[in-house]
Amino acid sequence: MSLSLLVLIHEFGHFIAAVIFKTRVEKFYMFFNPKFSIFRCKKVHGKWRFAFFSKNVPDKFITHEHIDPITKKKSYTYEAIDLKSLPQDDWRTDEEHTEFGIGWIPLGGYCSIAGMIDESMNLGQMQQEPQPWEFRSKPAWQRLIIMIGGVVMNVVLAYFIYTGLLISQGEQYISTAEVNKYGIVTSDLAKEIGLQDGDKILSLDGKYIEDFSKIQMELILEDVKTIEIERAGEKISIEVPEDAVAKMINSKELLLSYQVPFVIKDFSVGSVAKEAGMQIGDRIVQINDVTVPYFQDFTENIAQFADTDIILGVIRSGDTLQVAMHLPKEAKIGAYTETINFSTVEYSFFEAIPKGFNKTGQELSDYWNSLKLIFQPETEAYKSIGGFITIGSIFPNTFNWLAFWNLTALLSIILAVMNILPIPALDGGHVLFLLVEIITRRKPSDKFLEIAQSVGLVILLALLIFANGNDIIRWLF
Repeated sequence: MSLSLLVLIHEFGHFIAAVIFKTRVEKFYMFFNPKFSIFRCKKVHGKWRFAFFSKNVPDKFITHEHIDPITKKKSYTYEAIDLKSLPQDDWRTDEEHTEFGIGWIPLGGYCSIAGMIDESMNLGQMQQEPQPWEFRSKPAWQRLIIMIGGVVMNVVLAYFIYTGLLISQGEQYISTAEVNKYGIVTSDLAKEIGLQDGDKILSLDGKYIEDFSKIQMELILEDVKTIEIERAGEKISIEVPEDAVAKMINSKELLLSYQVPFVIKDFSVGSVAKEAGMQIGDRIVQINDVTVPYFQDFTENIAQFADTDIILGVIRSGDTLQVAMHLPKEAKIGAYTETINFSTVEYSFFEAIPKGFNKTGQELSDYWNSLKLIFQPETEAYKSIGGFITIGSIFPNTFNWLAFWNLTALLSIILAVMNILPIPALDGGHVLFLLVEIITRRKPSDKFLEIAQSVGLVILLALLIFANGNDIIRWLF
């Protein structure tokens, strides 16, 4: 649903810009529709017409194939059909209105603009004389605006989502100061870097990071050299190894987490801890002779005592107590712990407007910097490129509207950045050629644009195969 929304918004950006500059949009489709469409509609001579599960409208051109008798090379010419000879209810006879529809291949969508060399490769139209309502007849600056319309709409959508969330939800995060009350929990990779459980993160290259969740991203994107920590009351500077970024990018583990004491907040039904006499507010610090000062220590050690009699060391009102119980086979005592305190910043409507701009700009910058890592072989970031499986996996298993809109905004940013890359067949490729035209005042030939479009489509197909191939390999292995 999220991707469908983003595609519609993106293509609508091209559509509305084309309409503003009086450029005809021949088709506006969600999903692709080779041969036939699930649904299509068009206003034909003042009357809306609809079709379901039908073949597409035939082309407006007759294709003639020519074979060179010597080289055997094929070439094609296109003869325009006399639209006046067609029945009045034929959809082709009304060229001014756009055909809207839904295709049967659930990938992306498109906005087919008259007189433009795009993925539709409508070469028949390009061999005819240019018309004033065609894309190719418009000034370069208008064509440029039409081409960036999709990217602009994706950025605008992300801005409105972020701003709306700031107004309704504020900004919630775990502060590094809150985590530093008890210190961090480290993954194997973090230990390899030199960090330990219980360390307190002070700064990265002298910069304090307020939002604890952004520390790992800062390490990856900003090429951090040193991590300043506090360990057992002593300040220490840890040098980040050169290969740390590559390992973080390709690691499936979260680099850092936080630890909290196991202070009982509530009990589940049938709790063995409650039956043994434990109370809300008790802090568990020991299992038999194993010290478990924090919740993650408890979860790491409790399984070894499954289906045995145990004694828990508990602190209650400053006193240390011993509580005996029988731990069931599932190794659960039936008690919930307190979670870490989140920091929340609330914004008024007028405060959220500039903050939304800042957040959108930051997300654009972060994703752009992430993308650049792909072209740095030493980071091995290309191994982390994913396709449809990766996109689907970032959404939670159960619907959560807050997560949905946050991820939709992020995907909108990703779509904007990817589309503006200077690759032929993408918006960025068209923008590149238009900028060259504006600077040199020389328009690339249609033949050059056709070749560039074909090359771009091959590149995109290769990237699609590579990304989804990565997904399959990760899924299998």
